[in-house]
Amino acid sequence: MAVATSARVKATGALRETGNMFALALESIRLFRPRTFPLSEFLDQCWFLARVTTVPLILVSIPFGLVIALEVGSLLQQIGSQSQLGASMVLAVVREEAPVATALLIAGAGGSAMCADLGSRRIRDEISAMEVMAVNPLQRLVLPRIFAATLVAILLDPIVSVAGIAGGWFFGTRVIHVTSSSFLSSFGELSQLPDLWMALIKSAAFGFIAGMVACYKGLYAKGGPKGVGDAVNQAVVIVFVLAFVVNSVLTVVYFNFFPQKVI
Repeated sequence: MAVATSARVKATGALRETGNMFALALESIRLFRPRTFPLSEFLDQCWFLARVTTVPLILVSIPFGLVIALEVGSLLQQIGSQSQLGASMVLAVVREEAPVATALLIAGAGGSAMCADLGSRRIRDEISAMEVMAVNPLQRLVLPRIFAATLVAILLDPIVSVAGIAGGWFFGTRVIHVTSSSFLSSFGELSQLPDLWMALIKSAAFGFIAGMVACYKGLYAKGGPKGVGDAVNQAVVIVFVLAFVVNSVLTVVYFNFFPQKVI
């Protein structure tokens, strides 16, 4: 009985904190005003996120494409359908791998830095000083970071897709001996334009979640430097969990509303 009560309390607390995170993000968006939007802070955050995530994402996507080509290519060889490797790569990389990899890197590299930055401002009482001077930290600090994480995630998704497909193409042509023409010509056999739109929507949602959680955990960090470190760890874990939950929901919605191609 005590175990069930404790689990229920923890679940309620987790749901309440998730609601507080979305309330923080929506409140910051409500404060958006074109004339007072901190454009310089937004551009700085965009450049920082792009700088720390682009190269790692490419380095992650290329071997991921190799693994997909190895796993799928071996199966296609057994049934004599090596020419469909390109179609399988597009489905796996564009629809699933690129948005998820973008979310993980945005959270791990960019989100952790944003959380640590806001957390250090909090423990140094800079946030309180801004509030005393009638400067809203949600409008000045949180809003540009959430917008930057969302925009950079959308822009990085095509780069990750190209890198992953390129890795699969290299392995497929060099090891499985698929011709480049058959690899490229099969792109449109299973994929369709809504796949790309859904990938961009997922990337935007994951970037938004990463920025939201990082800002929330950093803004309400407490307990000194150790508390900031704990907040960073919690932010990364929460983003991972929320990203996979949202990915599952969006995938189910997509398959229910968009019929898939068949060969």
